[in-house]
Amino acid sequence: MGETITKQEVKIRVKRLQNELQKIEMDCCLISSNVNIFYLTGMIFSGYLYVPAEGELHYFVKRPEGIVCENVDYIYKPEQIPNLLKNKGLKLPETLLLEADELVYSEYIRLHSVFLPKRTGNATTLLRGLRSIKTQFEIEQLKISAKKHCEVYSEIKKCYRKGISDLDLQIEIEYIMRQRGSIGIFRAFGSNMDNFMGTVLAGENAAAPAPYDFALGGAGNSAMPIGANGTILKDGMTVMVDMAGNFSPYITDMSRVFSVGKIDQKAINAHNVSLLIHNELKNIAKPGFSCADLYNETYKIVEKENLSPYFMGTMQQAKFVGHGIGLQINEPPVLSPRSKEILQKNMVFAFEPKFVIPEIGAVGIENSYLVTDSGIENLTIFEENIIPFQ
Repeated sequence: MGETITKQEVKIRVKRLQNELQKIEMDCCLISSNVNIFYLTGMIFSGYLYVPAEGELHYFVKRPEGIVCENVDYIYKPEQIPNLLKNKGLKLPETLLLEADELVYSEYIRLHSVFLPKRTGNATTLLRGLRSIKTQFEIEQLKISAKKHCEVYSEIKKCYRKGISDLDLQIEIEYIMRQRGSIGIFRAFGSNMDNFMGTVLAGENAAAPAPYDFALGGAGNSAMPIGANGTILKDGMTVMVDMAGNFSPYITDMSRVFSVGKIDQKAINAHNVSLLIHNELKNIAKPGFSCADLYNETYKIVEKENLSPYFMGTMQQAKFVGHGIGLQINEPPVLSPRSKEILQKNMVFAFEPKFVIPEIGAVGIENSYLVTDSGIENLTIFEENIIPFQ
């Protein structure tokens, strides 16, 4: 499941955050979300991580008991924090960042009233930006996930049996993933982004719209309306497997397409266009390249091939073709037509030009790419052509 985050790695991340706090003239940052606490400490606890622009971190912990590190105070409510800081000889911050995009309104108001800062800002945006540029340790963790991700995909063919449903196929895949060390959690940023460990889309179910902001949908069920819905795999349909590679705390993303029996040539042609788009990406993507232009260049090829009606869905079409990955499956940057972001060295992103062909299913691939000094490196190296189950 990857290596434990070292003290030196934590120091690198905290220093990056403190440098940014100093640049924007903020006294401190108060963190309470699991993902950002983990990013900055290498562990998860319930409570608050107090990160001053200079100096040491302070841990205000509700639970669990027994955390062993410096500057730990156990609390039962955030109103205790100001007095604890004063007892340490520290001034209360006049300017404060809170995780505005992740706190519920009542918690945000409560924390604001605890500190009464003269100026506040959004810690969520700042930290997501910092997390989008990976350290060497994080890159190695992503490579660990990618390697095991590919190993699992190499075993998917043996999960198939005649008459199996998409749900049963997904269960078989999830079992192998867990055997291979998958953590089993699908971390996604944003509200209402529930999901399993990924999706399996068979046949026409790939066209079903879902309420979640993922590339493709699937009907799912009433309690989880996305992905597999019990479709029986039959001759002539495709099966897109899009399972998360969470074999370390860092998640890789990869989609591959399998076929049942012989499928129509138009699906094969569309799949080949996806491969063509990936090859074009490898030719143009590099540090400094606009994420909006990556989308626009992709769409030019889609239009040229007369595949616009099928691109990223049919009934509902996603308006992006890629996204950053890391501790969450949807970190910056976003590859969309209105994105203001540019590629930077050590970003890692998933690229997923996909098509849904009526009466057949989804085609196209998704790979995870690392931005290098002069281009991009594919981390998810695995068969890219449509893979027959039979």
